[in-house]
Amino acid sequence: MLVYNATKQKFIEDVRSNRISEIIENEVLRKLNRNSPRNEKLSWENSLQYMSQVLWDEAIPSSAGVAVEYNLPMTNRRVDFILTGKDPERNDTAVIIELKQWQEVEKTNKDAIVKTRFQHGEKETNHPSYQAWSYSALIHDYNETVRQESICLKPCAYLHNMRSKSVINDPFYASHTAKAPVFISQDALKLSEFLKQHVRYGDSDGIMYRIEHGVIKPSKNLADALASMLDGNPEFLMIDEQKLVYETAVNLAHKAQHGEKQTLIVKGGPGTGKSVVAINLLVELTKREILVQYVSKNAAPRAVFKKKLADTRNTAHIDQMFKGSGSYIKVQANQFGALIIDEAHRLNEKSGLYGNLGENQIKELINASKLSVFFI
Repeated sequence: MLVYNATKQKFIEDVRSNRISEIIENEVLRKLNRNSPRNEKLSWENSLQYMSQVLWDEAIPSSAGVAVEYNLPMTNRRVDFILTGKDPERNDTAVIIELKQWQEVEKTNKDAIVKTRFQHGEKETNHPSYQAWSYSALIHDYNETVRQESICLKPCAYLHNMRSKSVINDPFYASHTAKAPVFISQDALKLSEFLKQHVRYGDSDGIMYRIEHGVIKPSKNLADALASMLDGNPEFLMIDEQKLVYETAVNLAHKAQHGEKQTLIVKGGPGTGKSVVAINLLVELTKREILVQYVSKNAAPRAVFKKKLADTRNTAHIDQMFKGSGSYIKVQANQFGALIIDEAHRLNEKSGLYGNLGENQIKELINASKLSVFFI
């Protein structure tokens, strides 16, 4: 889902006429059916003014594409700003820009984590370079059109209110800023140079349209990475009935992809290895290019398996494969090839903090996927 899409020239006109925030607000209401809070509207007015100034450089073609608030597939995350066009070799390119209004930031001893002040106080959050890179990695991992058509993704971050780069560019975060450079207030011209480096010619081939309507399918690299994490790990070795359940689910997954919607209920007591089967299924179905997610009501089991499967270097690649059971309220029918629901006996009837959202979690999960495997 994309909220705003225009040429660079039209975007600058919308900003200069002081209409950009109103336009985006109306599109959010129309496309997402929700109202925009005041702080969100203020952030658009502020950040997009700065981006329009960066784009004033005439060397950035007026026919380059500008996309604002692109909703990442299978998530509630949105990319702030994307500039599309062709690089000097005329390769299709999309520059992903994470915009932040932060003024100050503190270093932590955690990889890719910084501390900054938000509306309700200070808290730890992702380093913007890591955030921008993780968004580009997610698009590449799950958008087959991007991979097949070799659309280059170039992430960066722009902290237009920040005056000092000492913390945000600290050597401790060098591995992340190397993949997605971060620009602060005084770096506006450097950001323009970065954009000119990757968008030399206009967007004549509907790059953003192709990304937005791309085929959502996990990449082979993602499947190989997952498989290598399990390889040789005795914790995920299946024995006896575990193997039988696994093969049954794989067989049903194959049927489900060919029009026969399937639901499998697996019952077993504590310690019988239900979660082992669940993780093996997650890996195998991804390997078979089936869009699959591991679902649980509580965050604890998801966190445990994410930690076992990945270190900080590849966490971004698998984060999206683990979801809470309340994430499927508005998902279109059969969007996923398979959903693997662990500890399904703990599901709530409804979602939301007060149990007032959606109709029924089990019904929503079955509706969202061609195959639903419930472990109870």
